[in-house]
Formats: sequence, structure tokens, C-alpha cells
Amino acid sequence: MSQSLKGKVALITGGSSGLGFATAKRFAAEGAFVYITGWRPSERDRAVLEGGPNVSGIRGDAAELSDLDTVFATIGQQRGRLDLLFANAGTGEFAPLGGITEEDFNKQFDLNVKGLRFIVQKPLPLLRDGSSIVLNVSILSSKGNPAFSIYSATRTGFNHSRVPGGL
Repeated sequence: MSQSLKGKVALITGGSSGLGFATAKRFAAEGAFVYITGWRPSERDRAVLEGGPNVSGIRGDAAELSDLDTVFATIGQQRGRLDLLFANAGTGEFAPLGGITEEDFNKQFDLNVKGLRFIVQKPLPLLRDGSSIVLNVSILSSKGNPAFSIYSATRTGFNHSRVPGGL
């Protein structure tokens, strides 16, 4: 495997399982030092062990702005920069219209919209020219499904986002 990410510092939110974890392993195999976040300690710890010596875990609920402050402060103190941000954390509570609760609505918007916005904004001082931000969202933002209305709404705005002028 190539070392195309050798020396890079990466963060993958929601990196302790699924696509986030697979991406963390790939980035580490390509030479990056990878931070992963997750709010479940057992999953995060397992992912760090399986990910190898270039993977480090930080407790972080992407919906909690104080957790994000801790994540970016830790990266700043330990590495001084961030080269790759893979914004992967997200959630979906699937219920048909008429069955959606305020709690369902708030949980999804807090993580998928507010959290994602600040995941991208808060590390700006750590990102240098040439850094990359990847927003991992969902095709469900443009594909209708009656049980996915809130989830689809939370993912719509970020499918078409761009950072004006780049980084």
C-alpha cells in the first residue's frame, strides 16, 4: 500500500465503527496519524487497538460543542495541526411522519446539522493551506423515504456545501 498520507494528521469523527473506522484504518495504513472520536468508550478503545499504533481515540460526542473543543485542543496540543478532517459522525432515528417526537428531531439536528457545522468550523486554526475536509453525508438527502424525513432533512444542507475560497 502506498504511503500517500505519510506525515499527515487526520481526524475522523464517528471513527470507531463502520465507514469511519474503515477510513481510519486506511488512512493509518497510508501513513497518517489518525485521531478518531466516539462517545462509546468500549467501541472507541476497540477501534484504537485494532487500528494500530497510528490511531488514537478521543472521547467526543459531536453534538456537544464542549466535547469538540476538547477534541481540537487535544489535537492542537499533541500535533499542532490538522491536515485531513473526515466529518463522519451522524445519526438517524427513523420514524414515519406522525411518529416523530421532539426528542428525535432535536437529537438528529443537534448532531447532523449543528455538530457538523462546528466540526468544520472549530478546527479552522489547525488547518493549513492544502488541508482537506470531507463531509460524509447521505444519498437520503435527495431520495425520498417516508420513514427518513428528519434524517433526510438534516443531511440535505451539507451535500452541497462548499468552503468559499477554499482553505
